[in-house]
Parts: sequence; structure tokens; C-alpha cells
Amino acid sequence: MSKHLLLVCAVLLLSTFPAAAQKWEIGGAAGGGFYTSKDVNTPGASASAKIANGIVASGWVANNNGNVWGGEFRYDYQRGDLEVSSGGTKASFAAQSHAVHYDVLFHFAGIESHVRPFIAVGGGVKRFEGIGTEVVSQPLNGVALLTKTGDLRPLVSVGAGFKVNARRFGFRVEAHDFLTPFPTKVITPAQGASIGGWLQDFVVSAGISILF
Repeated sequence: MSKHLLLVCAVLLLSTFPAAAQKWEIGGAAGGGFYTSKDVNTPGASASAKIANGIVASGWVANNNGNVWGGEFRYDYQRGDLEVSSGGTKASFAAQSHAVHYDVLFHFAGIESHVRPFIAVGGGVKRFEGIGTEVVSQPLNGVALLTKTGDLRPLVSVGAGFKVNARRFGFRVEAHDFLTPFPTKVITPAQGASIGGWLQDFVVSAGISILF
């Protein structure tokens, strides 16, 4: 048997090893984010404040050393205008956010499985940024003001999805609920107004990864 044939056989043999033999994963995904809204209340008026739905891009580095346990460090970028509305009046302001968090994953199938459903929970920080053009008079500024500033908030991450691993590549679909205290520095209540509680950001995405 020639050396070339031996080399081909060796490569083919290695390629048949299960994808789960790879302990590390680097990937990226794209999808959409959908925020909940909050009421802004004043003694004489009220309005709805939220961040508009927008595109999401994320990347991660994951470690899969455990059979069913794993962990990943993630970065998420999201676009979505700041909005405040009441009746037929609405104000909007261009905005974006950056999130960094670490999630612990529990898989419902072992590391050698081809399809691996999972749940994830973790935490980190998220920075909301108003990036629009400021104007002299903003609609509904007696209720809330949309500002060109930043607001760093703690983040709680909860999610679920499934992975499909094939040799050195992977594919995943997942949904996350990212929770943060409401960013009152970028959507600032007017004097005498109140807004608070937690903001939820539901993100659905699909992505690919390299396993090694």
C-alpha cells in the first residue's frame, strides 16, 4: 500500500471520529430581538417606553469538557431604537446595545450525541447606548426623554436550544431571555415621572460554529 493511500485512509479514519471529541467551540449567530415595554407615569399623563425590535449578532467561545455540562463566554450586539409613545404621538431615537456574559449549559444528550438539546443560564453586563441626533424639543419630553448617552446594567441570561454537531462543524438554534433593570439613563423619566422594573429582551437566533 502506498504512502499516499495510507495518508488518505488515516484522514478518513480521523474524520469519522464523533464531533463530540472536540472540546472547544467558536461560533457566531444572527437573529432578532424583541423587547417588552414599560409604563411611564406622571401625575397628569402616562406613556409607554420601550426599545424597538431589531437585529442581533453574537459570537461565543465554548468549552465542552463535561459530558452534559458546558460553558460559554458570549458577546451580543443589538440594534433597536429607543421609543416613547402616548396616544398618537411617538418619539424615537437611534440606539444599540452591547452585552457580555458567561452562560452555563446543561445538555440533555451526552457529548458523543449528534443532536444535543440544551438549557442555559448565566449573567454578565449590558450597555445600552443612545446614538441618535439630539433635537431642541423632543415629543413627550414632559413624560420621558430619549438621550444620547450610555447605561451599563447587570444582565441575567436564560435560554434553551439545540445543537447539531457534524465532525468539525456545528449548527445551533436557540432562544434567550435577557433581563436587565430598565435603562433609565437612556430613557430618562421626566421630573415627577416614574418608571422601573426589569426589561426583558427575547432573542431568537441561528448560528454555526467550528469544533476543535
